[in-house]
Amino acid sequence: MKIGRIIGALVGLIVLVGIVFTAYALLTVTQGGDENAKQPSVAGAPADITDPKARGEYLTRAADCAACHTVPGGQPFAGGVPFKLPFGTLYSSNITADKDTGIGKWSDDDFVRAMHAGVDKDGHPLYPAFPYTSYTALSRDDILAIKAYLFSLPVAHAPARANELSFPYNQRWAISLWNAMFLKKQRFEPQAGKPEAWNRGAYLATALGHCGECHTPRNAAFALKHGEALAGAELQGWKAYNITSDKDHGVGAWTDQELADYLAKGHAAGRGTASGPMGEVVENSLQYLTPADLSALVAYLRDVPARQGGVSTAPAATAAAPATANATAGLGEQLFVGACAGCHLDNGQGRQSEYASLAGMRSVRDPHATNLTQIVLGGSRLSVGNQHAFMPSFGEAYTDAEIAALSNYVLSHFGGQPGTLSASDVAERRKGQ
Repeated sequence: MKIGRIIGALVGLIVLVGIVFTAYALLTVTQGGDENAKQPSVAGAPADITDPKARGEYLTRAADCAACHTVPGGQPFAGGVPFKLPFGTLYSSNITADKDTGIGKWSDDDFVRAMHAGVDKDGHPLYPAFPYTSYTALSRDDILAIKAYLFSLPVAHAPARANELSFPYNQRWAISLWNAMFLKKQRFEPQAGKPEAWNRGAYLATALGHCGECHTPRNAAFALKHGEALAGAELQGWKAYNITSDKDHGVGAWTDQELADYLAKGHAAGRGTASGPMGEVVENSLQYLTPADLSALVAYLRDVPARQGGVSTAPAATAAAPATANATAGLGEQLFVGACAGCHLDNGQGRQSEYASLAGMRSVRDPHATNLTQIVLGGSRLSVGNQHAFMPSFGEAYTDAEIAALSNYVLSHFGGQPGTLSASDVAERRKGQ
């Protein structure tokens, strides 16, 4: 009985603390006066886009809303996209103007509050998989332009799918405490002494494009490590590479044209091809930015403090290094020649499409073959303008041991890396598919 009373008291204390922090956080959100903060002087859409709907569409694309709120092949912005995290799976919400299952009953203030403070219409905290920690820097005008565009589109009746989270992450009230610790409700402030293009690029990258949400490492509480901004991270089984100005691990050695090509087309010769989540960013967002905005992004990335970490971008010693001398090297080469060489060629230059090139790619320079195995397991597709790049999935055709052997061969042959991937490594990555 005594132990039961102690446990009951502890549970009561935890609940009380949760209520207090929730009340405090909601009071801060709804009455903290953050809307009185100075609004950014940098606008998200180019000045020559004057039509309200066109402006809202540009901003919605720049904010990459479709990638997170549209299931492939489904109705735009109807939600239901799964996000597999270490503590469970979250599903994105319906952000069409449907009044029952979407945001059709949300006022302008409701929508702004969600973007700035991370709470829904009824004041319930949103999980930070929704990047409100970045969107909080957006101007009210830009946020309302996005809302107006969403409300102009066809509605979808799509009830929210229940999240699948383990305890204690399924306790939504705790997010209020997280917000109190990690959410800084501040609008973007142009940096004095920096060119206009740099400040525009900073707004596009940090607020609208929220690049740091994927490319910045997170701490144990899943909050961004701002001291390691854009130094690279792993999320949902994919590596978001280091994009700081470091010349060996980041993009410091890339030319301006290579950076612009990658952002606009999803491919930079000898550097990388966008796949997975980054491919979605290019397809849904970056390809629609104006050349001036792409240049602004390049200007900003050029100036991001250099930080080491992640995959080295230094070129391999030879264009085609000899295969790793291990028991599976022969099997890996056999699989590549039989199924891959027809498109990628033995020299890695790619046949017919530049997107099929392998030589120099970051994915083949990663000793862990993280993104490489994801592509082999699940395939890859990318549509940019009239260009459609496609690679089929080999996840069902090959065993874990075969995919490990193939990946090790590709790492060694095109990346000059020792291939040490095992069948058990591939089996673990299959679970995240």
